[in-house]
Order: sequence, then C-alpha cells, then structure tokens
Amino acid sequence: MTGSAKVRTKSEIYSTIAEHVGVPRKQIAQAFDVLGQLIAADLKGKAGVFAIPGLMKVTVIHKPATKGGMRPNPFKPGEMMEVKPKPARKVVKVRPLRALKAMV
Repeated sequence: MTGSAKVRTKSEIYSTIAEHVGVPRKQIAQAFDVLGQLIAADLKGKAGVFAIPGLMKVTVIHKPATKGGMRPNPFKPGEMMEVKPKPARKVVKVRPLRALKAMV
C-alpha cells in the first residue's frame, strides 16, 4: 500500500479497505458505524477508555473547574492578563500506541 500525498476522504478510505479485504463498501461503512458506536459506549461507561489494538488508546479525562482572575501572560513576561473562569468538563484524549509510533 502506498502513502497518499493529501488527506484521504472518507469515501477513499472505505473504497481502499473494501478492495483490500474483498468486502462490499457498504459493509465497511457499517463496520465504521459500529466502531463509532462502540467507542461512544465505552467512553460513556465507567472505564472511559477505548483501545484500538496496536494503534491508539482513546480516554476521557475529567478537567476540574478553574477560577478566573489575573495570571501572568506566558507570552509577555511581567505582564498580567485576565483569565476567564472555565466550568468542569470532560476532554477526549487520543494516545498513540507503540506500533503506531513505529510506523512513522
């Protein structure tokens, strides 16, 4: 398989996988839909983690609320800047696994 010079579209990805596996494109699309539902269910569950073996690990991290106020500006030392308060929120993080890192 060769690399692409530009970002592949969803249609190109489905078609390429369908050709290599020998399965109709519709079934590939259904598999991706099921994968998306599986990821959503696992991230909403207690563990909050989903791993695609050999590629990546998707986790949900809870970020606590932060207070607003005046803080040092990291880009202009000595200058203070106003920071708005942020509510508590959940953030999705994707970490590459060893096999994915080795591919690059």
